[in-house]
Amino acid sequence: MTTMNDLLTVGHLIDNELTDSDRYDDVVDPGRLSDVAARVAVGTPDDVDRAVKAAHRAYLSWRNVDPAERARLMLAAADALAGSGSDLAAQLVREHGGMLWEAQTDFGLGTGVMQHTASLVDGFFDPVQFDDDESFISVERVPRGVVGAVVPWNMPVVLTMMKLAPALATGNTIVIKPSPFAPAALTVALYRMAQTLPAGVINVVHGNADVGQALTSHPLVRKIGFTGGTATAGRVMAAAAGTIKNLTLELGGNDPAIVLDDVDIDAALDRMLKGVFTRSGQICFAVKRIYIPRALYGTFADAFCERVNQYSVGHGLDESASFGPMNNKTQYDSVNALIEETKNSSAKIVQLGRKLDSASDGYYILPHVVRDVEHSAPVSSCEQFGPVIPLIAYDDENQVVEWANDSEYGLGSSVWTTDPDRGLAIARRIEAGSTFINTHAFESLDLRMPFGGVKQSGIGREFGEAGMREYVDEHSIRLLK
Repeated sequence: MTTMNDLLTVGHLIDNELTDSDRYDDVVDPGRLSDVAARVAVGTPDDVDRAVKAAHRAYLSWRNVDPAERARLMLAAADALAGSGSDLAAQLVREHGGMLWEAQTDFGLGTGVMQHTASLVDGFFDPVQFDDDESFISVERVPRGVVGAVVPWNMPVVLTMMKLAPALATGNTIVIKPSPFAPAALTVALYRMAQTLPAGVINVVHGNADVGQALTSHPLVRKIGFTGGTATAGRVMAAAAGTIKNLTLELGGNDPAIVLDDVDIDAALDRMLKGVFTRSGQICFAVKRIYIPRALYGTFADAFCERVNQYSVGHGLDESASFGPMNNKTQYDSVNALIEETKNSSAKIVQLGRKLDSASDGYYILPHVVRDVEHSAPVSSCEQFGPVIPLIAYDDENQVVEWANDSEYGLGSSVWTTDPDRGLAIARRIEAGSTFINTHAFESLDLRMPFGGVKQSGIGREFGEAGMREYVDEHSIRLLK
């Protein structure tokens, strides 16, 4: 890790050392395309092999460390992460394009995941035992081995910790592949965390698809933790199939928000809008489609648009901005193509808000609200992953539940009502990994709740003991008397 003319340059992290590389790529600030935010090493399959072998060597001793001692070391690593937010949050903004508070939240949530997971270690490895006249049985939890973690750019710190924390707590070691779009701040934070742990427990290799392929297919990697798109997950599963690896996949979503006819509109919008436009809509469990009773549609849509029209778009370090740019050109082009497609449909798409002076040179898109749109329209059925939100009218509760479930995705969802019992009844009919009532944003998450999806939104769960169980095998031992 070096700074050249104040430009952060990072290599791979292997055996607690940041290594040099024959090739580096520029990481461009998506909110100021003329600025290079960092330089990052471009790895090869050979780099992956070195990192995995270092992780495997470390695993042979780390798995035998007393769980309480592992928890103590995890808390030290969490302290290193917490301290990194103060000087690395602005760097992260210049890589992923989010607002400064969003980057600070990322570090805060990541620290919380480490601390909470460490608190669950006590008793987790206690065996379940049976002893009778015939036999003695002990069912014990054991770590899997080396974990390969592939993480995206939108909230890279907490999404990495959601793999790192349960891996370390359960005696595994890890090799992390960050996204090329937001690698530098994360790697510096991981380097600082690694210094609190034995060499080789945390490793990082940068690169493109060939590095991901090498990591997910490596025979010494026994577990994959992946957050990203559903299409990429298919390739990850195919790469892991050759050696039958265990997988946790947290994938895309098309999260419905169901507004009931007794809703308090102003109170709902105070919370709901945080779940629509935070990170410019580039969050897997963001609100992606809103269903409104037909009799309430005009009133709700007008109030929604009035609020959204107050937003301003600008650079993430501009304190006047409500949200920042798309992270990369592919996403920018994709969202713009969706907007143009919707303009040529029967729906009414409304561009709202304003661009600040800081939004003159980047992947900026103003918020767009789609009114009078059908449930079956492309903008309603896809994962927009941008500041575009369809408002869909429905006629009765059976219809809206059917529409909410009419998706290949099933990550998050929400119900908005002043009647808690009614909200619970609707929530229990929704096909999703999580359903929130009167909330649907970062603040909706609780580390005691398993997080993950159903259908094409993923396999497995993260957070808490459910997340830890993904990183262990059960070893059954029976003594016949």
